[in-house]
Amino acid sequence: MDNKELKGAVEQISVPKEKVLHAISKGINRNGNKGTGKKKKILAGAASAAAVLGITIASGFVHPAMNNVLANAPLIGGIFQEFSDQRGIDLANQNAVTELNQAITKNGVTVKLTSAYFDGSVVSITGFVDDRVENGRNEKGEVSFDVNFEDNKGDNDPWLNGKSTDIRKVDNGYNFQWKMEYPYESFKENFSLPITIHNINGIKGEWNFDIPIRQDQNSTVAIDQEQKYPDKRGKIRIKEILTAKETSSLVYETSKKYKGDDMRISKAVDNKGNVYRFGNQTRLEDSEQEDGYHSTVRTEMTKLKADITSLTFYPQISIAAPREEQLLDKKTFTLKSERIGLGLQVNDVMQQGDKLVVDYQLTGLPENLSDHKKEIINHNLEYAFWLVDKNYASKIDPDNPFPPKNHGITLNKVTIIDQATAHYRSTFDLNGEEKIQDFNLEDTVLQFEFSSFVSSEDLEPFTVELPAGSE
Repeated sequence: MDNKELKGAVEQISVPKEKVLHAISKGINRNGNKGTGKKKKILAGAASAAAVLGITIASGFVHPAMNNVLANAPLIGGIFQEFSDQRGIDLANQNAVTELNQAITKNGVTVKLTSAYFDGSVVSITGFVDDRVENGRNEKGEVSFDVNFEDNKGDNDPWLNGKSTDIRKVDNGYNFQWKMEYPYESFKENFSLPITIHNINGIKGEWNFDIPIRQDQNSTVAIDQEQKYPDKRGKIRIKEILTAKETSSLVYETSKKYKGDDMRISKAVDNKGNVYRFGNQTRLEDSEQEDGYHSTVRTEMTKLKADITSLTFYPQISIAAPREEQLLDKKTFTLKSERIGLGLQVNDVMQQGDKLVVDYQLTGLPENLSDHKKEIINHNLEYAFWLVDKNYASKIDPDNPFPPKNHGITLNKVTIIDQATAHYRSTFDLNGEEKIQDFNLEDTVLQFEFSSFVSSEDLEPFTVELPAGSE
């Protein structure tokens, strides 16, 4: 077979783009823990792919399909392959990822930031930290960052709400990816994001970076349509849909009478049957008005299809009920939540040395509960009870509800007495990590959280018409 025949035969071969990219990525980013059977197979596959590339390139011939793979796979795309970030891969192919080369060494540990992208409402930053981070206090293979953005401090940093971190072991260190929800209502196409890493695995250093962030301007579909739910004393207003290169974001406002209720969109379906899923929410504004509590949120969604004329939204509501409480100066009593129709019948309260035992039954539960829902109830009971020093019960912060140290116990061990009659027993350790100083029954309040036993309820779907030319 001459060279022309060989070329013709090879051009008939289908090149598996994703598998080749995956093999290349694995080869480039293979970790240093060599020797296990599974990892040997992966590395062998990567080596084979590299060998094929080497042979074809050395011979002066590159198959057109293979050439297309190489052209559309910038080196920075390999890191997104490693983190299974399809959006990052697609953006890299569109040259919409900013490649970085910022490295700082503090106390012997080097951090290098390698890329950033901003699409829809998500900001991604990738980087590398060398293996000297293993000299910190974490277990080998664990990497944790104490980080803030835009000169914010501690947990009050809005960039930390919904932030995720992914870590991969590679030669000489660890690759990482941070993903953050853009925390502000109005977008900037280009801005600089200051980053301060205070410590890594307990190693202090103050690694300071200033990262350029860019995004092409979002297209906006204004809707501004409201749907009321009088029986739930709430309503939802769809405000707009923002679309970037790879994702869209839905902005909507909810209004409800009860502050703790949670109304949200679970999915949407367009007039062609395409289903849209929703991701993390960014809370843009909260306010109390005459008709109730208002919240405006932005949530990531599947990219809006072109040439559609309407969307049907499927909302849900989770009902909140206030905690009910009883002073433990009596052994039997009943707590009820009128709003959700559930009750707690306490049959006995017994102090046995450093243990407090509460025997009780749940009333008002739906009949024929599935085994799965029964398991959820059993689990939630471990957290539904609080024992609180009566002198401190009124000092619990409603925005960060937790009993003051040494004046409350929030965990218990649940024993099932009779699942069919929802009969249980909860045991509290009075001398555990959580405790109440100078404990006695007459000065202790039992609080019970009914809301944890209520499932989300589907609300009536509603349809909105989209302006002509929406995408």
